[in-house]
This record gives sequence, structure tokens and C-alpha cells, in this order.
Amino acid sequence: MKRAIILHGWYGYSDEGWRPWLKTELEKLGYQMMIPQMPDTEKPNMEAWLTKLTEVIGDPDEGLVLIGHSLGCITILRYLERLQDDQKIGGAVLVAGFAKDLTFSDYHGELANFFQTPVLWDNIKAHCPKFWIINSDDDPYVTGDNHEILVQNLNASGHWEHDKKHMSGDDGVFELDSVLDAEFIN
Repeated sequence: MKRAIILHGWYGYSDEGWRPWLKTELEKLGYQMMIPQMPDTEKPNMEAWLTKLTEVIGDPDEGLVLIGHSLGCITILRYLERLQDDQKIGGAVLVAGFAKDLTFSDYHGELANFFQTPVLWDNIKAHCPKFWIINSDDDPYVTGDNHEILVQNLNASGHWEHDKKHMSGDDGVFELDSVLDAEFIN
């Protein structure tokens, strides 16, 4: 069974931006879809987000694709770090993702609890064989080096969007075709 779960980011919600459009597009491809509302989006806690994601997923399998936006990306990576040796998923799409704490001017460390330990890249890759990384060249929050960190450490394919800022509904992004370009989606 093909299924996909889409995670929103910090201050996000499940039916915002391109997520409803992508849900419809993936359902057309035969995916069973879920877009959970993550807890405490204004003051996110990594353990609470991981607990929610674990509950939503249930038993991971190779028919599962995880798609994250912003904070949803590091949540997916932290989830994959913790899987048992025999657990694998089919792939992950990371949109506006980052794997280190942010540094933009209005940020005051609210996400630091997601970065208290180093990212365990080998553990992550052992549980997910394919990654598709999407960033925008004018994102005011997630700098371009984050794209390179993800691509290099995950042996991933990457794609750059142009002039889409943080790729949220607030930025006017209500469709994101490049997610569907991931080789493991179709």
C-alpha cells in the first residue's frame, strides 16, 4: 500500500499552502494520505512532535513516503534516526528543510531543542534509501548552505525553486510541482 504523510513546519498548520493541493495530487496517484496537525506549533517540542509523528505513522514500511516542510523536515530526520534496524520507509521529500539550528535575525532559539544532539546521518540513511531536497533561492529563513548539507549528507537529489521564499501559503505558494518530480513518488 502506498501512503504519504505531509508535515507542516513551525507556526504552520495542516491545511495551509501547497499541502491540500499535494494531498489531492498524491491521492490521484493512489496514495493514502495524512496531513496531521502537529502540537504546539508556536513553541514546538521535538519529543512531542516525534511522538505525534510516530502515532500517525504506526508501522513504517517501504510503501511510506514522508514529506516535510521547514521544521517538518528535521522532525522526519529525527524520526528516521530512531527507527529499529529492520524498519525502512520508501523515501522522503524535504521542502525548505534544515538540519542545523537557524540564525535569521528575528530568531531567538525557539527550535534549539531539535538540535541538542548531532544529526545521525548514517542512521537516517539506513532507514530511508531516497531523499529529494527542495529549497528556494530567496528563502529568508533557511539559507542555501542548508540545502547543501542535506544533499551531501543524505546522498540526495536536490532542486532549487526560484523566487518562492519559504514556500508557504504566506508566500503565495499553493502548488509545488517539484515535489512530484521525486523519482520515488510515481
